[in-house]
Amino acid sequence: MSQHAQAAVTVIGIDIGKNSFHIVGHNKHGAIVLRQKWSRGQVEARLSDLPPCLIGMETCVGAHHLSRKLNGLSHDARLMPAKYVRPYSKGQKNDFRDAEAIAEAVQRPTMKFVATKTADQLDLQALHRVRERLVSQRTGIINQIRAFLLERGIAVRQGQRFLRAELPRILAAPTSILSPRMSRVIEDLSGDWRRLDDRIEQLSIEIATLAHADFGCERLMSVPGIGPIISSAMVAAIGAVNAFTKGRDFAAWLGLVPRQMSTGDRAILGKISKRGNRYLRVLFVQAAWVVLIKRQSWDRYGLKSWIEVAVKRLHRNVLAIALANKLARIAWSVLAHGRGFEASKLQVA
Repeated sequence: MSQHAQAAVTVIGIDIGKNSFHIVGHNKHGAIVLRQKWSRGQVEARLSDLPPCLIGMETCVGAHHLSRKLNGLSHDARLMPAKYVRPYSKGQKNDFRDAEAIAEAVQRPTMKFVATKTADQLDLQALHRVRERLVSQRTGIINQIRAFLLERGIAVRQGQRFLRAELPRILAAPTSILSPRMSRVIEDLSGDWRRLDDRIEQLSIEIATLAHADFGCERLMSVPGIGPIISSAMVAAIGAVNAFTKGRDFAAWLGLVPRQMSTGDRAILGKISKRGNRYLRVLFVQAAWVVLIKRQSWDRYGLKSWIEVAVKRLHRNVLAIALANKLARIAWSVLAHGRGFEASKLQVA
């Protein structure tokens, strides 16, 4: 690329691939002055020779690492959700058109950007993702054991603790109930279950240790229903909450608001949108159920009057979602303002 072309580039769109990156650069008038394909190893070296530019990328694997590197080279690297970039794509899809769409989208003043995660946030997020996968595998093993037992006419009460308590007695049953082969299969599955329990417990302890060492997580754990898992997952997902201007935006990002289909001055609201971070949304809903179950804590947290009014007009499932929305907004406020949860202020509000 010539020296003149380097000086003319002001905006760059990068379509990230596994081994090759497609680059499209615009000048200050919006004309394309750079259109090249670079290998992964060339990106950082070539961009270091350019004057500071506005660089856009879609949020994907490796985008946060590259964003940190480019910001360190004095560029203004910004990440965008892929679904917000798609409307700017013209014609049929190819990698250069994707890069061109990214370069167009990053210049929009109303575009919503994703905050670049730090290495510590990505490490914490990795722990949560591994734990989530192990919990899913454990659930699959438990369901498989139950299915095998039901095929032999053995029904066990729902809940892990009941199945765990009943398994020794079931495996010791006469061969007329369970064949030796099926007993061996279930015994092997129960061994897998125990090993997953150990790994999940180790990860939970590690996450809790990291959460108690972080000031943001400590403040979040003062919010009702929120413990080390939810607080660390929230910090890993949004960091210092710079991406949201208010708690309502955070709750909407979690998908805890009604889906809107309004037209012609008619406000049509449906079920919750379920957008954004599914893992974090599930955790907040679980936190809401914990709060609803523990009635003795309502008054201590300043939620008694709100819940008692809401329970008269809302179905319990709708109430859980509404409370999850409220807890998410409280958690955002606690993290954004750098103070712990205060029940007195909630009562006044």
